[in-house]
Amino acid sequence: MESFDNTAPRPSPEAFILAGAFRVLFRNHGYLRELAARGLKALVLTPESSRGQVEAVLVESSVLAGLVEDVAYVSGEMDTESSFTPGTFAAIERWRETYRIAGVFAMEEMLVEPAGLLCDVLGLPSPGLRASRVCRSKYLQRSYIQRYRPRSLTIAPGTRSAVELGGIHYPAVLKPAARHASSGVVACMSADEVMRSLPGYPPHETLLLEQQIEGPEFSVESLVQGGKIIFASVTEKRTNEGGCRSFVELGHTVPAGDACVGGSHVPGAVLEANRDVLETLDYQDGITHSEWRVTQDGDVYLMEIASRTPGDGITHLYALACGEPLEPQVIRIALGERAELAAPRRYARQVYLDHAPGVLRDVVVDWPGVEPSWVGPTQMWPTLAPGAPGEPATLRGVLVLGERGTELNELRSSDDRVVTFFLDADTPAELDELESVVRSMVHIVADPARSECGAPVTVSC
Repeated sequence: MESFDNTAPRPSPEAFILAGAFRVLFRNHGYLRELAARGLKALVLTPESSRGQVEAVLVESSVLAGLVEDVAYVSGEMDTESSFTPGTFAAIERWRETYRIAGVFAMEEMLVEPAGLLCDVLGLPSPGLRASRVCRSKYLQRSYIQRYRPRSLTIAPGTRSAVELGGIHYPAVLKPAARHASSGVVACMSADEVMRSLPGYPPHETLLLEQQIEGPEFSVESLVQGGKIIFASVTEKRTNEGGCRSFVELGHTVPAGDACVGGSHVPGAVLEANRDVLETLDYQDGITHSEWRVTQDGDVYLMEIASRTPGDGITHLYALACGEPLEPQVIRIALGERAELAAPRRYARQVYLDHAPGVLRDVVVDWPGVEPSWVGPTQMWPTLAPGAPGEPATLRGVLVLGERGTELNELRSSDDRVVTFFLDADTPAELDELESVVRSMVHIVADPARSECGAPVTVSC
């Protein structure tokens, strides 16, 4: 009789590390679903600051809990460079004893650099060490990428009282070098205004002061494999900068229309500049999200480049525009498999609604067959079904990003937005027409910030 050696070690299960804030998985749970379909264990590396939220989510959502194998928490601060790296490697040493790591992907800003280092250690596909580091630092981007930089000044910790501010053309933009989601970004009209703003930042934080570039904003989402761009598309953006000092994004359209500025075809000019930047960074494998301004003279300026999933609902817009999700292709790149994504066949738009300060009580949507989806801090975003070419312009969903009782603040960062909706259509003109109608049909019901009677008010957007 043949004997079996029961003491022989079993092969380690294959696993994939998703690094970043857990809220990104609420929006883009296609990553988890793709890993589950492949039989890969999903290991989530996330900041310690989100522990309470993560534990609540895993209790409340059996779907998410069933897709996540394990969670490791990493200590660090968003305003301190490289602070998440030690905790990342401490967590990985434990996982490597149990799993064979097949791939790593940084979904969100804070863990891009340690994820790049980890891939280098494990010999896995990655953006590369230069790209992983430079994409996390705005002042390094200004040094590496001279051709598309606005005139800028790096303000290192400990130098604020002695820094020379007169060499910058005003108005200027003051921004933290390592934060994201428009946190801490303000417009300043003079050197005196800059000096008054500096005490509002932690003393250890590196800041960047640069000339404010006037002109429309765009982003480019690129899939890169083996150092070659396999997909790139331009997204048109809107911000609230016209009426305040902030730069909060209020709208995205995928793909951007065929706009011309200063005699330049904007999508073509921005795509060419994006290619130059990726070559300068020697970018190898991954997804990038670069943000640009185009002046009335047709000059193209890089605002920043990130090596991670685009923020807000842009991944959902690509699913609507291309007819297929983006996430499986990102996983393929991280695993070293051949990836490809179809070119956009429809136009898709996400709109964030403004609101008056107050307390959120309800959101009412006067639209047949559409109810608002409340996706607060512990809820998954719904999957939006794309339309086929030739279908009418369609409202695909209305999302409420807070809970009843959420305080509604002035829009100074991305976290202050609470209501958004998604559309798709065959043409930008159809999107514009539908957006105008939808705005009149979505009502934010809130208690005003200061009210003698305390009665709720309804804001039509």
